[in-house]
Amino acid sequence: MRISRNRTFQLIYQSCYFALSVVAIFGSVGFFNHIFVWSFYIHFTNLSNYFCTGIMLAELIQTARKKEDSYVDFHPCIKFVGMLGILLTFLVFNLLLANQPGRDPAKNFVVECVLMHIVLPVLYIGDWVLFYEHKKVKWYYPIASTLLPIAYLGFIFLHAWAYHFDTSVLNFSGDGPLIYPYFFLNPETQGIGGVVKWFFILVAGFMAAGFAFLGIDRILPARDK
Repeated sequence: MRISRNRTFQLIYQSCYFALSVVAIFGSVGFFNHIFVWSFYIHFTNLSNYFCTGIMLAELIQTARKKEDSYVDFHPCIKFVGMLGILLTFLVFNLLLANQPGRDPAKNFVVECVLMHIVLPVLYIGDWVLFYEHKKVKWYYPIASTLLPIAYLGFIFLHAWAYHFDTSVLNFSGDGPLIYPYFFLNPETQGIGGVVKWFFILVAGFMAAGFAFLGIDRILPARDK
C-alpha cells in the first residue's frame, strides 16, 4: 500500500491528530469553561491521551525530518503501549462510565470528552494500522503494555496516601473523592477485594487486547519495502 508509506499523507494525518489533541488538552484543564480544572492530572483518560499526544508529536517530527516515503517506525513497543492505553480509555469510558448513575449525560458530549474518549483513540489506532509496518509486533509487547495500568494504580494509591486517604477532598466537579477518580478504584465503596478484582479484570482485559492486536498484526497483509 503506497499510501502507508506516503510522507505527505502521514504528515497530514499526524498533524490533524496533534491539533485535535491540543484542543482536547486545553479542554481537559478547563480552558473552554474559563475555569482551571485542578484535578486534571488524576484521570487515566487525560494521562493516556497526553502520553499518546507525546508519541504522535515525536512521530510528526520524525516524519517531517525524513526525505522520502517510508513506514513510520517510532519505537514500535512504545507505540503499542500507548495504543492499548488509549484503547482502555475508550472501552472503560464507553462501557462502564458514560452511563454511570448520577452522571450528567450532557458531559459525554463536550468537546474534550468526545475527542479523548472516541475520536483520538480511533485515530491513534488508525495511525498504527495505516503507517506502521506489520508482522513486526513482538510477543512481549502485550505483557509490557500492562505496565501502564499497573503504574497508574501505583500512582493513584501514592496520591491517596499523600492526601492521607481523605475522601472528603472532592474532585473539581464535586461529585467524587479526588483520590479515587473511578468507582472501581475506591476501596471504601468496593472494598479492598473489589478493587483487586477490578484491577485484575482490567489488566487481564488489557493483556487480552494486546494479544488480539498481536494477532491482527500477524494477519494484516505484508507490505513491500
